[in-house]
Amino acid sequence: MSESMRPRGERWSVPDPGPGAPERVGDVLTGVLGALGLTEALARQGAIVRWREVVGERIAHVAKAITVSSDVLFVQVDSSAWLSELSLMKQDILRRLNAGQKEGRIEKIVFTLSERSGKGS
Repeated sequence: MSESMRPRGERWSVPDPGPGAPERVGDVLTGVLGALGLTEALARQGAIVRWREVVGERIAHVAKAITVSSDVLFVQVDSSAWLSELSLMKQDILRRLNAGQKEGRIEKIVFTLSERSGKGS
């Protein structure tokens, strides 16, 4: 309401937030996620986001992190040759994925052949 539309003498006020200081939204969300037991699961989902950085562009182009279930990361691979190669690299990839992770560590990676692997690969 503009100044001219407000009745004379009426004042705007900010509601009293009650006891305690205002909290940052991020802090509130962290608390809520923790209370719901979702902190660990959300941290594990970060493996999908970190995948490209961890394995590099060349591998990320042929192997896509799809989902995390419990502490297992599922990755679809474009060819059986890459599936074999990545299987040999699995422990190193796990180590790099988990580096610096206090929560949400991935314990296992499952590589599967993508449906498009049979189409010209």
